[in-house]
Amino acid sequence: MRLPIAAGLATGSVALTLYSLFDGGAWFWAGVGTLLVTTTAATLASRFAVPRWAVPPVLLLLVGVYLSATFAKQETWAWVVPTKASVLRLGELFAEGFADIQRFAAPVPTEPGVTLLTASGIGLIAVLVDLFAVRLRRAALAGLPLLGLFTVPAAVLTEPVAWPAFVIAAIGYVGLLVADSRERLSHWGRAVLVRRSRTAGADKADSGRLALSGKRIGATAITLAIVVPALIPALSPDPLFGFGVGNGSGRGGSSIGIPDAIAKLSGQLAQQENATVLTYTSADDQPRYLRIYSLDVFDGLKWTVSPLRGRPEDRVSEGPLPPPPGLGPGVATNRVESRISVSDDIDSLLFLPLPYPAVQVDADGDWRADQASRMVFSTKDEAAGLDYRVVVTEPRPTHAQLEVMGTQSPDARFVALPDQLDPKIKAMAERVTSGGGTQYEKAVLLQEWFTKSGGFTYSLRTKGSGGDALSRFILSGRAGYCEQFASAMAVMARMIGIPARVSIGYTGGTKVGDSWSVRTHDAHAWPELYFEGAGWLRFEPTPAGGAGQGTARVPDYSLPLAPEATPSADPSTGPSSEDDDTTGGGAPVRRNPRDFDRDLGALPVTVDPGLPVSAKVGMGVAAVLLLALVPAAARSLVRRRRRTLIRRGAAGPVPTAPRGQHAAATAGASAAIRAAWAELCDTLTDLGMAREPSESPRALARRLAEMYEFDADTGAAVTSIATAEERMRYAPSLPATGPGTDELRRVRRALTATVSRKRRVGAVLAPRSTLLRLRAAGTGVLDVFDRLEGVRLWPLSRSGAGPR
Repeated sequence: MRLPIAAGLATGSVALTLYSLFDGGAWFWAGVGTLLVTTTAATLASRFAVPRWAVPPVLLLLVGVYLSATFAKQETWAWVVPTKASVLRLGELFAEGFADIQRFAAPVPTEPGVTLLTASGIGLIAVLVDLFAVRLRRAALAGLPLLGLFTVPAAVLTEPVAWPAFVIAAIGYVGLLVADSRERLSHWGRAVLVRRSRTAGADKADSGRLALSGKRIGATAITLAIVVPALIPALSPDPLFGFGVGNGSGRGGSSIGIPDAIAKLSGQLAQQENATVLTYTSADDQPRYLRIYSLDVFDGLKWTVSPLRGRPEDRVSEGPLPPPPGLGPGVATNRVESRISVSDDIDSLLFLPLPYPAVQVDADGDWRADQASRMVFSTKDEAAGLDYRVVVTEPRPTHAQLEVMGTQSPDARFVALPDQLDPKIKAMAERVTSGGGTQYEKAVLLQEWFTKSGGFTYSLRTKGSGGDALSRFILSGRAGYCEQFASAMAVMARMIGIPARVSIGYTGGTKVGDSWSVRTHDAHAWPELYFEGAGWLRFEPTPAGGAGQGTARVPDYSLPLAPEATPSADPSTGPSSEDDDTTGGGAPVRRNPRDFDRDLGALPVTVDPGLPVSAKVGMGVAAVLLLALVPAAARSLVRRRRRTLIRRGAAGPVPTAPRGQHAAATAGASAAIRAAWAELCDTLTDLGMAREPSESPRALARRLAEMYEFDADTGAAVTSIATAEERMRYAPSLPATGPGTDELRRVRRALTATVSRKRRVGAVLAPRSTLLRLRAAGTGVLDVFDRLEGVRLWPLSRSGAGPR
C-alpha cells in the first residue's frame, strides 16, 4: 500500500519545481487534484489486486474525467461524465494553452489553457511513475519520467532550480526507492534477524538497518549535491551565502536571473494597451534610454545573459559604483542626476531600469550591481512602485577620438559567435562596411545601412532572432522590429571584429508636463558596441518615425560626419571641441581632459575594491577550521559542566540536614556521580579505550589499574569513581562522599600518558565521544521515517501480511 502513495508523493515533490514557470497558484491546485485522483485510484487498484495491465488505462481515463469536470464542467453530463462537447472544449483549451506558451515569457499567467496543460502533464507523469514503480516494480526507471518533469523549468528558464525545491524533489525520489526496497525486503521469506510484531504477534524480517543505510546514502547524496557546487567556484560562486549565479526569475533563496527578455519585449510591443511603465526627470531635461537587461551570449538561436554575480560589497547602498569598463581619462563625460518613479501596476521586475552607465544608485532595498554588465538587481525586492535616484556619467567621445580607438574585446564572449551561422551574413557585413577605414566608420556604416540605405522596414509581424530568421531578415525579408535590428547589427559587428551586445529596456519616452513618461510601447532593444577608451556605446539601427519606433533616437556620436565639418564644429559636442579653449587674449590653449571632467561634474569615483583574494581565501580556511573545531568546543563545554556538577555534589548528603535540604543534597550527589562516570567513559572513548558493554564499573576499574599499572593514588581514584557509580546503581543509599574533580583529573592524566601524541591531539580536536553523539542524533532523525512507515491504513491480515 505504501508504494502507490510514495509514487504519488514523488511526482508531487518533483512537480513543485515548476513554481518558477507560472504567475499565480491555479496550476498548483489543479496539479494537486490530478495527483489525488491518480494516487487514490492507484492505491485502490493495489488494494483490490486489479490486473497491472489495466491500471494505466484506468488512471488515464480518471484523469480525463477529472479534467473534464474541472475545466469543462458546463459541457459535462451531471457535471462529471464527459461528453462530446466537453471533449471539444478541452481541445480548445489545449490549443489556447499552446498559444499562450508561445506568446508569453515565464512567469506565464495561469490562464485556463495553461493550467489545463500543466495538470494533464502532471497526470501523465504520475501514471508513468505508477506504471514503472508499482506495476512493473522498476522503481529506478520511474526516475526517467520524473527527470523529464524536472527538466521542464531547466529547459524553459536559464536559472537554476532553487535548492530547497531540488531537495524536496530529491527526497521524493529517494523516498520512492526506499519504499520499493522495504516492500521487496519484507517478501524475502524467513529472515535470520527477526523482531516480534506488536500488532499481530508474528515474526517479521527486520529490514530497518538496511533501509536506514539506504536513507543515509540518499541523505548524503542530496547533501553533497547541494554543498559541493557551493564549494566549487567553476560551478556556482557562493550560491548558499551570496547571490550566486543563474539566469531565471526565481524568487527567494539566493539566485537571480532574467526571464526570456526577447519574448517579453515582443509581448509588450504587441499589446494594444499602452500603459505607463515609469516616469522620470533629469537635471538637463533630456530623454535617456533606460536599460534593464544586457544580453552578451548568442548561441545562434537567441541572445541570453552571462551568469550574474551580486556580492554583498556590490550593494548600491555601499557607495558609488566602479567606473564604467573601458572608459578612459581622455574622453569627456556628462554627469547627470535623474529621479525615476516606477508604476505600481507593472509585472514582477527584479531589475532596475537605468540609464547607462550609472555610477550611483540610491534605492530602498537590497539592490546589487553586477560588475561586468552594470545591471542592478535584487532577489528580495521588486521595482514596482519604487522611487529611486540615479547618477549617470555619459561618455561624450568626439569623432576624432572614435576614429583612433581600438576595439580590443574586454572578454572573449563579446566577439564569440556560433559556427552554424550563414556565411552569407558575414559576406554582407564585409560588403556593407567595405567603405569604412576604421572600426568606428564601419559601425556607422552598419547603422546607416539598417536605418537608410539597406531598404529595411519596421514591422511587428516578424518574429524570432536566430538561425534562419536572422538570415531571412538580413538577406531577403528586411522587415522586423527592434529585436531583429539590434540582434542583426550586434551579430554583424562581431563578424567584423567589433565587440557587441544587445540591451533590452525602454527608450527615453515622451515629455509630459515636467517629466518624461515611458509607456509599454516604448519597450526597445538596441546594440551596444565597445570602443577602448569610450567603453560601451549605444547605437540605433531601428528606423524611427512613421511606422517605426517613434521614440527611438540616434546618438550624436554615431551620425556620419559631414564632409565640410571639422572637429571644432562637431555637432555631437557643441560649437567648440573639448580639447580647445581660449584665454583672455583669444589664443587657443590645450585643456586637460581631467579639468573638463571636473567642470562637467564628473568627479573621480573612488570605490572600495573589497578584500583581496588572499584575504578571502584566508577567511574561507578560517571558517573551515572553526567548523572543524565545533566538536572540540562542544566537548569542552560538556567537560566544564560536568566538573561544575561534581564540585557541587562531591560532599554528598548530610544525614542530620532537614528533609528538604537532604533531598536537594541527595539529588546533587547523584548528579555528581553520574557526571564523573560519564566523563570517565567519554575520556576512554576519546582515547580509544572504550569499555566493553558487558563490563561492570568495578571490573572496568580493576582492568584499567592492572593494564596501565596505575600508582596507588590513581588506582584509588578510579576505584572511587567506579564504586560510587556502582553504589548509586545498586545500593539503597548513596556513598557518604562522591568522587571529586581532583580524582577525575588524576585518572585522565594517567590514561592520557599511555597513548601516543597523535591520539592525544585527536582526543582534543576531534573527540570521538562527541562525534558518536552527532551520529546517533542523525540516526534518530532518520528513524523518524521508520516510524512513519510503520503507520498502516488497513489492519494486518491473519497471516501477518498487509494489503499490497
